Amino acid sequence: MIERADQLVLNYVSKAADAAHGVLRADQRLDFVKRLRARIEAERRGSQNARDVSKVLARFGDPVALVEREVRRLADTGASTGSDPSAGGRASGSTGGGASTLRFPAIVDDRDGPPGVRAYRKIAQERLDRGAGRGLPFVGLRRAAMSSANPMATGGRDARTVVKEHPRDTSAMVMLVVAALLVPFDLPLLAIFPVPLVVWAAGAAIVLLSETWNVRDKAVGAGAPLLGYTVGGVLIGGLRMGAQPGLEAFLTQFYAVSGTMFMIGTGLGVVWLAYRLLDADGPVS
Repeated sequence: MIERADQLVLNYVSKAADAAHGVLRADQRLDFVKRLRARIEAERRGSQNARDVSKVLARFGDPVALVEREVRRLADTGASTGSDPSAGGRASGSTGGGASTLRFPAIVDDRDGPPGVRAYRKIAQERLDRGAGRGLPFVGLRRAAMSSANPMATGGRDARTVVKEHPRDTSAMVMLVVAALLVPFDLPLLAIFPVPLVVWAAGAAIVLLSETWNVRDKAVGAGAPLLGYTVGGVLIGGLRMGAQPGLEAFLTQFYAVSGTMFMIGTGLGVVWLAYRLLDADGPVS
């Protein structure tokens, strides 16, 4: 079975070949596709990480634009293009046997570009990154939802990819979920601590030690369950007291709802952590 990274490359090259059909002659199209594939493999450097390969392909840009650039290059050399078999000349990038003699043209972030272009491109990319992380908070969520149908939408990332790339972070989220699921059960204390609290503490420790999430993500993921338990328990418990004032009535209502609020807080925290892992751009440090 073709690996996901290889499939991404194959799909991209196929799109380029389809775009070149009828635009370049058969020999020109073969030479173009061979040089494109060779350049992709050189940039890929043997990586089988679908996310990294997707970033490489993104740097090449729209396959149609690559074909248009190839047409312009051939036109500059005086070579004819198109499907007319009577057209004279041969692409300067091909030899009689179809072997490539030209290096594939520069891609969008090659270092040999003009310094001014590189500087403005860097500024534009930084603005896009800030916009994806702040101004458009649901863009990553939409990409995550699309990942199963189109791996390119999340840089080749889906749930299986995340588990393989971040096993420890995934185990931390699982432990937080298990802690919440244990709340309704009347389990014996572990020393003097409730079992759900011990499991939560272990999961939260892994989250806090993770190098994947930033400080804000860690605070949300590990702190949401406690915030739900305390603040949620106080607010909802206070509202449920009704016309029964007194500390005893408050504590009764607090303990009646705090477990449920802990579970809700845990769910929200884990959803946030999972969303940050699935975000194609990765957590913002």
